[in-house]
Amino acid sequence: MSDQKKEIFEGVAQRLKIEGFNVVSYDDTRPWGGFFVIDEAQAQQFADVYFNGLNVEDLKIGGKLSPKILVVGPEKRLSWQYHHRRAEIWQVVSGTVGVKTSDTDEEGEIQKLAPGNTIKLNQGERHRLIGLEDWGIVSEIWQHTDPEHPSDESDIVRVQDDFGR
Repeated sequence: MSDQKKEIFEGVAQRLKIEGFNVVSYDDTRPWGGFFVIDEAQAQQFADVYFNGLNVEDLKIGGKLSPKILVVGPEKRLSWQYHHRRAEIWQVVSGTVGVKTSDTDEEGEIQKLAPGNTIKLNQGERHRLIGLEDWGIVSEIWQHTDPEHPSDESDIVRVQDDFGR
């Protein structure tokens, strides 16, 4: 792992600890960066800090919400993907990131999002998070759409992937 990536992940971990979040798991080995998974019981606290106090009751589709922090490296792209069992809402915490979305497998135009910008992604909507010039840190809440079968990391349909996954 590069020193810069290690420093970014340590900084995010420290910030989450200071803010009182319980990180239930994290992955700093993704080729594009990685993520931190926050305790689902802290969804409202997470929304208060990272989504301007958005009421999580308004976000619930299938009853369950899963907060995460995504860390995307400069000039790295997550897969062009969609999900069967979740919608997502993202808000940029730091850095400027690119996002592409589409209702079809054809990639849409890149939108640049700055800190504080939010985007909602519907269940089945194709999307890709892109690191631009600097590291991007994005807060994310998974909105589970199937209460009997909540979404997980296996609920990723990759249409295209720079890393051959």
